[in-house]
Amino acid sequence: MEQLKGIKVLLIDDEPTILQFLSLGLTNEGFDIKATQDGIEGINVAKEFKPHIAIVDVMLPGMDGFEVCRLLKKMGDIAVIMLTAKDQVDDRVKGLTIGADDYMVKPFSFEELLARIQARIRNQFPNLLDEVSIGPFKIDDRRKEIKYLNHILDLSPTEYALLKFLVINHGLVLSKSTILDRVWGYDFGGEENIVEVYIRSLREKLQDHSRTVIRTLRGVGYRIDIS
Repeated sequence: MEQLKGIKVLLIDDEPTILQFLSLGLTNEGFDIKATQDGIEGINVAKEFKPHIAIVDVMLPGMDGFEVCRLLKKMGDIAVIMLTAKDQVDDRVKGLTIGADDYMVKPFSFEELLARIQARIRNQFPNLLDEVSIGPFKIDDRRKEIKYLNHILDLSPTEYALLKFLVINHGLVLSKSTILDRVWGYDFGGEENIVEVYIRSLREKLQDHSRTVIRTLRGVGYRIDIS
């Protein structure tokens, strides 16, 4: 189990039932929670509370969630997860364009939201966690080391970043373009085939000759499954 050390989560949603549901669930997981139903109030609370994670509904009184996200991102290193009932591509693109780190559509499962929060913590605040164990993997971001079945893997910086991204997002299918954006960066000018080269190298180091650790979904992307 991951050790939580004062990780602060700000909830901004105008539905009282959602706020109560999330507040109780996340408090039970060990997070420090503040909740508000208004966008402007949410910004004021954030200035005092200084959250690590903000879960922000798009449709808010006072100030919509997109503007709240934009202002939160100006405050510093706050991971923002947009939460909305609108399953519209334009909304998702807009949210991610203004700096949101993730986007979830209502209705959602608490377990999925918790997994996404933990992924954001591992990515942006690894110093708040001890060595993170995910199935057979152990990630130590301070040492830039990954263990698989308790053996330290000999990884280049790019291999480390790629495997960490795959493991943290286990269960999700990650396309080549998504991997390129998140591991190599948006300004990478090379070919998508570079992903295949590094996946092949990781499989060799994991002795994943049967391709059961890093799975290929032909024409879609790659996925690591951890039960």
